[in-house]
Amino acid sequence: MTRVPRPGLVIFDNDGVLVDSERIANAVMADLLTGYGVPTTTEEAIRDYMGGSMALVRARVRERHGSDLPSAFEDAYHQAAFAAFRAELVAVAGVSDLLDALAAADIPHCVASSGTHERIRLTLTTTGLIDRFADAVIFSSQDVAHGKPAPDLFLLAAEKMGFAPEDCAVIEDSPLGVTAARAAGMRVYGHTALTPPGRLADADALFAAMTEVPALLGL
Repeated sequence: MTRVPRPGLVIFDNDGVLVDSERIANAVMADLLTGYGVPTTTEEAIRDYMGGSMALVRARVRERHGSDLPSAFEDAYHQAAFAAFRAELVAVAGVSDLLDALAAADIPHCVASSGTHERIRLTLTTTGLIDRFADAVIFSSQDVAHGKPAPDLFLLAAEKMGFAPEDCAVIEDSPLGVTAARAAGMRVYGHTALTPPGRLADADALFAAMTEVPALLGL
């Protein structure tokens, strides 16, 4: 049996990978967009916006509905989402054990998320994961000109962490994130908790639970 080569660096998306926030966040997104005259269900928000930046949401609404969201959109979204996170958010099942396994194997790991730095830190703090990630290993779409599906964020993370793209493995749960990792020249593994497997078909492998990840990484 061929042994899977261990990556030099593991890059985690945050929402839906480290913290179980996607359904909460997309329910907020759906309610907000509907209130702005863009009728949207939670399932449609997950399908169309999951893994993307707020700029991508604005662009897709403009493209598909021919209207611009109001200037208060981002603030209204973050206020509602952050309140929901504080009340409901938990870590993804099994992710603490995965982080323990990476630490035991001395494999560096970091976060590269479409969320803002404020959102990343809030969600990691709320779920008790913040001590796992120093400020220097948290990367946001705010740090690059083009968010996912562009490769910029993952390439920035690799550069700052001191690894070549081909030595990195990305843990993602959205088609946008898988596309970005592929464009960056990195291995990518797709979490199918909320996304139909067919939409993550470009990933190197798919998994339904974090307990499957150590084997994918050769641990």
